[in-house]
Amino acid sequence: MVTAAFPSWAHCGQGAGPGDLVGCRGVAIPGSARCLAHATPAEQTAYLASLSPGADLDLRGTAVDAAHIQQIHVRTNDPATGRARLGNVLLDQATFAEEAEFSSTDFTGSVSCTQCTFEGNAWFDGAVFAKGASFKAAHFVGDARFDRTAFPTDVWFVETTFSGDAHFTESEFGSGWFHRASFAQNVLLTGAVFARHAGFNATFARASWLGPLSCGTTLDLGGAVFAARVTVQAAARKVACRRTQWAQPATLTLRYAEVDLTDAVCEYPLAVAGHLRPFLTPTGPLDESALASAPEQPRVASLQGVDAAQLLLTDLDLTECLFAGTIHLDQVRLEGDCSFAKAPAGFHWRRWRVVRHTRRSTLAEEQHWRSTRPASVPGWQLPLPGADIVQPSALAALYRALRKSYEDSSNAPGAADFYYGEMEMRRVDRRTAPAERGLITAYWALSGYGLRATRALGWLLLAVILTMLVMMLWGLPERDAPLLSTGTLTGHRITMTTDDSDPENPTGPVTDRLTSARFEKSLRVVVNSVIFRTSGQNLTTTGTYTEMASRLTEPVLLGLAALAVRGRIKR
Repeated sequence: MVTAAFPSWAHCGQGAGPGDLVGCRGVAIPGSARCLAHATPAEQTAYLASLSPGADLDLRGTAVDAAHIQQIHVRTNDPATGRARLGNVLLDQATFAEEAEFSSTDFTGSVSCTQCTFEGNAWFDGAVFAKGASFKAAHFVGDARFDRTAFPTDVWFVETTFSGDAHFTESEFGSGWFHRASFAQNVLLTGAVFARHAGFNATFARASWLGPLSCGTTLDLGGAVFAARVTVQAAARKVACRRTQWAQPATLTLRYAEVDLTDAVCEYPLAVAGHLRPFLTPTGPLDESALASAPEQPRVASLQGVDAAQLLLTDLDLTECLFAGTIHLDQVRLEGDCSFAKAPAGFHWRRWRVVRHTRRSTLAEEQHWRSTRPASVPGWQLPLPGADIVQPSALAALYRALRKSYEDSSNAPGAADFYYGEMEMRRVDRRTAPAERGLITAYWALSGYGLRATRALGWLLLAVILTMLVMMLWGLPERDAPLLSTGTLTGHRITMTTDDSDPENPTGPVTDRLTSARFEKSLRVVVNSVIFRTSGQNLTTTGTYTEMASRLTEPVLLGLAALAVRGRIKR
């Protein structure tokens, strides 16, 4: 947009008067006081004849027509390459009323097109901008064609307006900046490669496809607005989507990237997925050579501030993902191979005692909290400097929400680890009532919250062994007491009384009680106790109470083991 102020260069001034003190803003060409558009034919011819391959071009503020562009191409054509070659190019505030044809042009110097207006189609296909280009606040009324264009250094499309289609197919960028740009129609970036950084803090009104493109460092979509359905395919080290707005359904397909979705707005379904194979372009696989050292599976860094009710995550690494602050986390959908951080399994010393952690999926926030605890065991993930440490009460809520998400998708094994995490956070939370903490601790110790079958079976085996040992040593009587019957015969009527004598407590050396016969009887008592049956075996007082205790505890332990197995195999 041209301002009313006088330009900073010696300008043409054609048409200046009381109503317009500036007049034509075109820069005066050498040998004339007028711009190229208003110079005399002789002055125009002389100026164009002065151009040669590699010449600088200054047409600031000038209304440039197609005939002038054609003459510039002819005069600057390099016979060695068959391409037009220009040095430093200044097109600030210039207006191209017709098509602007700069295809296959080598720009060996810097290029400035600030506030330039292209009213027709602008053609830069196959051009090379060797020392950077700026299209700040430029307006492309027609289509902008930058297919197979090379920007080895930097290019700025800051506050640029694209009213037509914008084509960057198979173009190569050092860094590309599209901050606050506006795309009214389609944007084609198929096969585009960004060696360092790509910033798209822009508005996409109708773009339906972005990519596939490759970026050696960061693809910045922060603050971008996608007003129409869109599919983004990108291979990059990082993809920043902070405060990005998707006003229609969108798909974000990634390779290698660490994606940050903090405060992103998903008004419609948003699918973020990892891509296992290289993206394909019309000419073959996308060039990903700058990303060869990065892991292929993309990672999610943060979902903080996102309303996850419309979010689908597929085949992503969630090892370092921050979930605290996510809205409707229980409605997020996790599909494919979504992996979480693992607890450091095995035995570890904590001060004077040995602790054992079983391998399970954990949230990054729990990893951070445990790593900051006194005498923390090694292997927990450290938080970033200055990061907030989420406390157990909040972690329990996060685990509960993710557990519900897995349960709603009928993934019981996946939900099991999050149930374990929820219960673990309730157990270690100091604000949990003591009685509740004691009950949860017992549940953890006996069966790992009903999820560790080996732990429950271990306790069951120990209970069986102890019960059998007690039975053999003190529970079985010294000998089976015979039944004694007495009676009276009077006429034809017989009356008899049977006495069952009290069992005798075993005596003698302890080793004499450990016999195969007593072992068999003890085993029968224990087996019947596990299935809530009485053995019918005479027992001493100690044996009777032991059998009562085993009939209470051993079936419970067996049930906890069965519950743990079912939780792992249920679908």
